[in-house]
Amino acid sequence: MKKLKFIWILFALISILTWMPRLDGLLTKEYSAISGYVGLDDGWDVTVNEKTWQNVLLTALQFPAVSKGDEITMQRTLPADWGLVEGALRLYVRHSAVSMYIDDELVYEYGTDRLAAGKTLGSGYQFVNFPNTYQGKTLRIQMTVAEDKVFTKLDSMRLYEWKDAFRVLVTENRLPLFSGCFLMLFGLIVFAITVFALLFSTKYIRLFCISLFSICMGLWTLSYYNVMLIFAVPLYSISLINYLALYLAPVPLTIYIREEVANLRLRPLTIAYRVFLAVELAAVFAVMTLHTLNIVHLTGMLKYMQAVLFVGLLFFLLVLLLNLKFSRLENQLSVLGMLVVIGCVAYDLIGYNSGRYLGMDAFNIRGVSSSGIMIFICILFISFYIEMTQKMMEQKERDFLIKSAYTDELTQLHNRRYCMERLNKMRDEQTADYTIVCLDVNNLKTVNDTCGHAKGDVLIRSAASVIAQTFEQDGMVARTGGDEFVAVLRTTDEKRLSALMEQFEQNIAQKNLAENGLNLSIAYGYASASQQDNDIDKIYQTADDCMYEKKKQMKAAAQH
Repeated sequence: MKKLKFIWILFALISILTWMPRLDGLLTKEYSAISGYVGLDDGWDVTVNEKTWQNVLLTALQFPAVSKGDEITMQRTLPADWGLVEGALRLYVRHSAVSMYIDDELVYEYGTDRLAAGKTLGSGYQFVNFPNTYQGKTLRIQMTVAEDKVFTKLDSMRLYEWKDAFRVLVTENRLPLFSGCFLMLFGLIVFAITVFALLFSTKYIRLFCISLFSICMGLWTLSYYNVMLIFAVPLYSISLINYLALYLAPVPLTIYIREEVANLRLRPLTIAYRVFLAVELAAVFAVMTLHTLNIVHLTGMLKYMQAVLFVGLLFFLLVLLLNLKFSRLENQLSVLGMLVVIGCVAYDLIGYNSGRYLGMDAFNIRGVSSSGIMIFICILFISFYIEMTQKMMEQKERDFLIKSAYTDELTQLHNRRYCMERLNKMRDEQTADYTIVCLDVNNLKTVNDTCGHAKGDVLIRSAASVIAQTFEQDGMVARTGGDEFVAVLRTTDEKRLSALMEQFEQNIAQKNLAENGLNLSIAYGYASASQQDNDIDKIYQTADDCMYEKKKQMKAAAQH
C-alpha cells in the first residue's frame, strides 16, 4: 500500500515537472515580440507635498513614506515619437486618487469620487489610452494619497501597444496565474464535494477547510499579482478581494490543525490554540467592521494582520513538529509543507515591506508565496488522503474484530453474546410487540457419535441456513449453543407466526430433499410479548419450554 502511494505521488510530481515547462512555453513563446515598450521613467519633475525634485529617474527617487492626504505632482515632456500604433500607458496606482493631464487638459481620472466618500481605492495597474496625438506634449499627473504609510517611491511607467498591454501583464505574472487558477479550481471542486459530504459525516471537515484555504489563497494570488484585471474587475474590488482573502485564509487553516493539537493532549497548547483562534476571529471581525464603517480600511490593518498570519504559521509549525513523535508520513509531509510556506511567505513579506516602507526592491521573483501555498495545499491534500486511507483501514479492522466478537464462526450467524446484548437492550428500551423463537437441532449428539463431528458441523450449518432463510427477514437470528438457536421477530401477529412456522417446516423438508442423507430435524417453540406481559426473561423461558415440549413430542413420534 505504501509503495502504491509513493508511486502515485511520484507520478504526480513527474507529470507536473513535465507539463509545466510546456505550458509556460505556450505563454512565453511570443513574449519577445509583444513586450516592446517605450520607457517613461526619466526626465520627471516630482513634487511631494512641498518638496520638489527636478529631472529625476522615477525608479531612483525615494522619499519618506507618504500618508493620507499627501499630494504628489509629477510632470515631464512626452517623447516626440514613440513608434506605437495605439499606445497604452501602464500606470501603477498605490492607494491614491489620480488625475492625468495632457497640456492641462484632463484625459484620465481615477478614484476622486471614492476618495471624497472615504472609500478604499486599491492598488494595482491601470491602463490609460495614449494616442499618438500626445507626442511631444506635457504630461502631468496629480495624486492624492488615501491611506497612511503606503509607499516611499514611485513605480516605473511604460507605454505598450494597446493590443499587447494585457498579454504582457499575464505573461510577466504567469506563475501567479497558474498557481492562482489551480488553487481556485481545486478549492471549488473540493468545496462542492465536501459541502455535501459533511451532511453525512464530520470526518470531512478537514478537507472542507483545505478547500476554503485554497479558495482564499487562489483569490489572493490572482488579485495581488493583478492578473484579475484581465476579467475587467475594478481596481478597488480587486484590492478588496486581495485583503479579504489574505485575512480570512488563516481561519480554515487554524481549524484544520485542531486535530493535531488535540492529539498532543497538552493543556497549555490547547489553551494557546483556543486563544489564538479567538484572537484570529476577533481580528477578522474587527477589521471588516472598521472597513465597512469607513473608520479604518483593510489596508490600514495590514501590518497587524500580517503579524497574526506569521504568528499563526509559527504556531502551526510548532504543532506539527511536536506531532512528529507519532512518526506518521502525513505529519512529516505537513512539516515539510509548512516550512515551504513559512519560507515563501517570509520572502514575500520582506520584499513587500521593504518596498513599501524602505523603498527597496529586495527581491524580483514574483509569485513565490502562491507557489509555496500551492505546494502546501497539495501536501495537505496528500496528507489528508493518507490519513483517511489509514483511518478507513483501521475502521475496517475494528469492524472485522467487532463482527468476529459477535459472529458464530461455524454458521456466520450472530452468536450468544450478540443475542444477550440484543435482549438486554430490548429490556432497557421496554420494547413491545416481539416474539422469541427457540430452536434446537434434533439428534446432533447421535450424528457426532456415529458419523463424526464433521458430519455434525454439516447438520449445524444446514440448520442455520434454514433458520436464517425463514426468520432473518423478520428479525434477528443467532446460534446460542451447540445445537441451540434463537430468533427474535418483530411481530406478534398469530397469522404471520403460523405462516412462518409452516414455511419453516417446508424449508426443512426441501433441505432434506436437496441433500441426500441429511435427515435434518429441528424442534421449536415460541412466545410473544404483549402490553400486559412484557417480561423478556419470562417470554424467553416460555418459548424455551415450548421448544422442549415440541422436542419430546418429535422424539416420541420418531420412536413409534
